[in-house]
Amino acid sequence: MTYPTQPEASHFINGRYVEDTAGTEMPVIYPATGEVIATLYEATPAVIEEAITSARAAQGAWAALSGTERGRVLRRAADILRHRNHDLSVLETMDTGKPYQETSVADATSGADALEYFGGLAGSLTGEHIPLPGGDWAYTIREPLGLCVGLGAWNYPTQIACWKAAPALACGNAMVFKPSETTPLSALKLAEILIEAGLPAGLFNVVQGAGAVGGPLSTDPRVNKVSLTGSVPTGRKVYAAAAEGMKHVTMELGGKSPLVIFDDADLEDAVGGAILGNFYSSGQICSNGTRVFVQKGIKEAFLARLSERLATAVIGDPLDEATNFGPMVSEGQLQITLNYVAKGVEEGARLVSGGKRIDKPGFWIEPAIFADVTDDMTIAREEIFGPVLSVLDFESEDEVIARANDTEYGLSAGVFTKDFARAHRVIGKLEAGTCFINSYNDAPVEMPFGGVKASGVGRENSKAAIEHYSQLKSVYVRMGAVEAPF
Repeated sequence: MTYPTQPEASHFINGRYVEDTAGTEMPVIYPATGEVIATLYEATPAVIEEAITSARAAQGAWAALSGTERGRVLRRAADILRHRNHDLSVLETMDTGKPYQETSVADATSGADALEYFGGLAGSLTGEHIPLPGGDWAYTIREPLGLCVGLGAWNYPTQIACWKAAPALACGNAMVFKPSETTPLSALKLAEILIEAGLPAGLFNVVQGAGAVGGPLSTDPRVNKVSLTGSVPTGRKVYAAAAEGMKHVTMELGGKSPLVIFDDADLEDAVGGAILGNFYSSGQICSNGTRVFVQKGIKEAFLARLSERLATAVIGDPLDEATNFGPMVSEGQLQITLNYVAKGVEEGARLVSGGKRIDKPGFWIEPAIFADVTDDMTIAREEIFGPVLSVLDFESEDEVIARANDTEYGLSAGVFTKDFARAHRVIGKLEAGTCFINSYNDAPVEMPFGGVKASGVGRENSKAAIEHYSQLKSVYVRMGAVEAPF
């Protein structure tokens, strides 16, 4: 069956599709074949202006609704996403190249979870009564920020759009969302669904483009908040631009996260965690545990079992439900990964398996395992964003904690051990925002997600996200006479 991938137009503004072919042409390429499956146009200044103006015009009436009324719309949208999961998952696969086996359980479904969670939370967003001495009292009001800009990444387009839109809308904000120029299709479908669910026009607008569009959105004085999912270099630029206007920010950036496997760990579970932390989405996940520290006693057993299980990966048509390892998102990202593999070999790491380009149309690479990696090697220092797993040996707990923390990043960390006292002790000392014990890369909407150090500012998901899409107004109420010195 052939699925339509060309949208009605490039942008979705004020409840309808909008086109302006004066913008730079943006071909959308199916990573599995290299074929162009759609052509969009980058937002012109006129399109950006229309998106901001309509969002600002719609936001006040939306904020004036009760949280329960706002939540009802988000919950309806969640139901529609789940009902259309198959078609949305196929679109996500064609946009990103990720296997349907993954997109059908991790993309639109995760987005629906966010809409449902924040839709349910919206009616509970109240202030606080604060009793004070002498009968006086104070109260707080939780208010929306106003207009939020969301800047998405290409690895989880639907999920990221929902992770940003759901708390923003629940709090009474409007949002202008710019997907990655590499994967622009699915956010348009989300905008359609939100309107169908009853969201007033203008509250969630989608505009397309690269930095030339993201820059003006981030610096416009009418924008109150910028939320970015992306790389650390991009984050630094966007953060600085937003700071110039004293805007609120959430920065979900990259990582070089440690996955620590002690010699008492369940071997199958540890190998499974390493696979999820390195090869899911063909390694294109910011929180991946790409520095796999394995205690020397089980290093060879770990490598042997990892190689055995990796050999069973099904590399094929991403739309085939049996396929569980797909292509990389673009030729550029593939070349970056191939260069890191070459650098690893050049610097003396042992390439256990994989790492070669697969000779077929599209952007395919064999998943790679490196052993005998040392802390100073490039593949152990820099984020690759590809299916490259580095195994580093360690002997003691104190040693591995110090080495794991020796990085500018701090997004995630994981520990595998049967000793739960040690598990909690080690996690408590690792400098990371999102951590796992005997698991890896779980991202339930109920749990805050985000990093420390260079890996980001703020949190997405859970009740913590509400703090980043709203602000408090404090009101002091004096019940008696005012005393003044003169």
